[in-house]
Amino acid sequence: MNSKKVVLTVFVGLVILLALFCQKPKDESIANKAAIQQLVDEAWNKGNFAVVDELLSTNYVLHVDAPGARKDREGYKQAIAMYRAAFPDFLFTIEDMIAVGDKVVIRCTMGGTHEGELMGVAPTGKKLSMTAIAIRRFEDGKIVEEWVETNMLGVMQQMGVIPMPGKLTE
Repeated sequence: MNSKKVVLTVFVGLVILLALFCQKPKDESIANKAAIQQLVDEAWNKGNFAVVDELLSTNYVLHVDAPGARKDREGYKQAIAMYRAAFPDFLFTIEDMIAVGDKVVIRCTMGGTHEGELMGVAPTGKKLSMTAIAIRRFEDGKIVEEWVETNMLGVMQQMGVIPMPGKLTE
């Protein structure tokens, strides 16, 4: 009888430990997704740069194909300021968000009315929309690394910098 009680106690203990161990990644994923939503709502949509300092690590690195752009936390703030200056009605919308382990992936749409210079292009007054996919990696509750792919070709076509492709003929 004693051995049955010991085995049962050990089994129950292991089940509890397993349940607690498996819960942590889910909690981290929820917290990481909430941080991304806060970053979008506060920094991108409202221009609150204090949130950038709160959520991005001091050693944050941005992996993006943007020659000459700063790829650190200050560069991140500069990018937000650039888009908000070009689009006074700027809106960043998360279409999809997936969290796995220490990474959060978003598919998003950004844009507004092009009323300020954007990447050397004079204001067009047009409503522009840009899609992007970003992967952000977290460490100790902060974003330490990010990879971004944007549809800059589409933006340049909407601004009239690059012509839209002609219709295909049969």
